[in-house]
Amino acid sequence: MNGEDRTLLCELATAQGIKAHSKFSEAYRAAASDLTRRGADVAPAPTQRHLTRLLKVGAVKTEPFAPTVRVLEYMFQRPIAELLGPAPTPQSAPVDAVSQTRAPNESELLMTAQDAAAHAGQAASLHLDEMSLDQLDDDLVVLARSYGMTAPSQTYERAKTLLQAAQSMLERTSSPQQHTRLYYAAAQATALLSAVSFDLGAMAPAVSLARSSAQYGKTIENGPVQAYAHGMLAFMAFWEGRPTGAVRLARQALEFGGLGDTARRRLLAIEARAHGHLRNDREAQRAIRQAGEQAAGDRDELHDDIGGEFDFDLARTAMSNATTSLLLRDGEAAEASATEALALLSNRPESEQPIVVSGPAAIDLARARLMRREVEGAGEALASVLQIPPEWRGAGLLERLTAARIELTSPAFERAPAAVDLAERIEEFSALSPARRLGAVSPLAIEA
Repeated sequence: MNGEDRTLLCELATAQGIKAHSKFSEAYRAAASDLTRRGADVAPAPTQRHLTRLLKVGAVKTEPFAPTVRVLEYMFQRPIAELLGPAPTPQSAPVDAVSQTRAPNESELLMTAQDAAAHAGQAASLHLDEMSLDQLDDDLVVLARSYGMTAPSQTYERAKTLLQAAQSMLERTSSPQQHTRLYYAAAQATALLSAVSFDLGAMAPAVSLARSSAQYGKTIENGPVQAYAHGMLAFMAFWEGRPTGAVRLARQALEFGGLGDTARRRLLAIEARAHGHLRNDREAQRAIRQAGEQAAGDRDELHDDIGGEFDFDLARTAMSNATTSLLLRDGEAAEASATEALALLSNRPESEQPIVVSGPAAIDLARARLMRREVEGAGEALASVLQIPPEWRGAGLLERLTAARIELTSPAFERAPAAVDLAERIEEFSALSPARRLGAVSPLAIEA
């Protein structure tokens, strides 16, 4: 076969080293297999005789069948008419130059379109139904808002389920917007799990989960989420006997952007508690005062719109201030703040009065009365608390009751039957606390 008899297909096959029938057939079958996976109809590899004709100009009188054409065009990226035409002469433009300037044929365009459609379809399959995300958001809102009215063990199971759902959805979407929503959901779920772990007296997981929540918030640059998590870490720091670290964490949390009045009020109340543990009356009073001054009208979604456990309303602020005052041994201020908290809660339906706020406020009121040696008044304040079912007896209640029990060891109550009876009732109550069963011990509980 002289140069003038060679088809372009012959020239290209020779250049690729597949002119021999065995190698040509192998390359053909590989291309045909690729096309088959894409859903195209293909024909078997040409026989030795058929290939010989394809390599010689004019040997093929009619265009091959479409399934064969499809494979040949795919192999060499040229239209069949060009492939069966004469190879370029030395004076013609080189093959590479032709490939750079020629227009794509319909087969090439079709393949490109099919590739694009396949990739787009894969991307679409990694985009979750928005209704699934809406449901996850709604479930988290319900859980946060019912936190104070739901037993810790039940809250744990629900929050765990929602966290797993968020994590699973993150693996099934490639949408950046959906990733942001799901990391936000995961941050809320881990924050609630941190809170409930603390209530159950499991400090190590509570700290770890709060850090996870902060990390989720950092991933999506959400200031309120990071601030809430750092507030949790500050709270747990003074609980573990590190009030100086708690002050630092609370102040660090206040530096995050996008915080509303509620978020700042919560963090300042936590800082005040930390100063109370340090017996720093001046700084504690300053933080309490600043917490009460947060009324600029600023809001953020987590603390204000979702609210619930993320909220820090006036009743919760007053409850926290009562505890701070007790740490500073200011019984009068503690009684006033505890009474305010309980009065604010009494304006709500009983089903909407969170035990995590009403219980501590009542105990703080009792402790303030014990500082005035009013055992009967303390017993009245504790009457509702001592009726709380065991599953609700979290670490916060246990700490405050331990402090109240220590108040009853004062020599002034040594021969008071009412004091002995109240102390025994507190011990019985505490023995059934799930926090006590998990080994919760507060090094600050004995502070009086």
